[in-house]
Amino acid sequence: MNENLKLSPYIPDIGLEYPGKPDEHLILKPREVDLILDENYPFLDKSPWFRFRSALIYLGIFTLVFVISPIRFGLRIEGRKILKKHRALFRRGALTVSNHVFRWDFLCILQAVRFRRLYFPAWKENISGSDRNLIRLVGGIPVPTDIHVMRSFSRAFDELHEQGKWFHVFPEGSNWPYYQPIRPFKKGMFTMAYRYNIPIIPMAFSYRPAGGLYRLFKKNYPLITLRMGEPILPDLSLSRKEAVNLLRAVCHRRITELAGIQNNPWPCEGD
Repeated sequence: MNENLKLSPYIPDIGLEYPGKPDEHLILKPREVDLILDENYPFLDKSPWFRFRSALIYLGIFTLVFVISPIRFGLRIEGRKILKKHRALFRRGALTVSNHVFRWDFLCILQAVRFRRLYFPAWKENISGSDRNLIRLVGGIPVPTDIHVMRSFSRAFDELHEQGKWFHVFPEGSNWPYYQPIRPFKKGMFTMAYRYNIPIIPMAFSYRPAGGLYRLFKKNYPLITLRMGEPILPDLSLSRKEAVNLLRAVCHRRITELAGIQNNPWPCEGD
């Protein structure tokens, strides 16, 4: 194990009171549009205008954001050699999984996997707020609640998988800024990993106290470390239910370990 993980993890205190329910949304933005998710909704928007704007957004991420995030957050990424080590394993796609702890965490995941586009299931309410266009352009696909529309949602990911695309998921279900323990995981995307037989790459955000010049402008906010772990493969010899539950349990344990947490208060099951 990494020597850094043998030490007790740093727990930041930014003055927030977290909810009692582990998947409750702490950050709620006002709804600006009424999003209708039906069979006609473009879960994969293939229009030239959308693709052009999406390419511009990713160009900005790959250039400006990759420079800004180490400066703004003191971002350190550990374990990136795993991508090269298992390059052949990831040719048909992969699923990255992490805790959900600050506004730029998805951008940091993009920086960890380097110059890859990721697609992810997005909470419907986020696609109704002020960030809706940005979320869609970077790869967010809203999750419907109607079982019939869910088939269209699934077909979008089927098509992306056929193209060998990578997916990301925040299985905790909501963003709790700078929260330290690992909350319970929802199992939806672990079902997708089993269905597509793709490896899961566990990642964990943890924190460091701000030192040096960062003390002048970070105040109570910590610096960010992102650690990447060895891939986890679905066990296709098991039934779907057993394999999905095992994937979730193993992934939750790995991310907890990567975050340096020895006694996590939450179970892995979140639904």
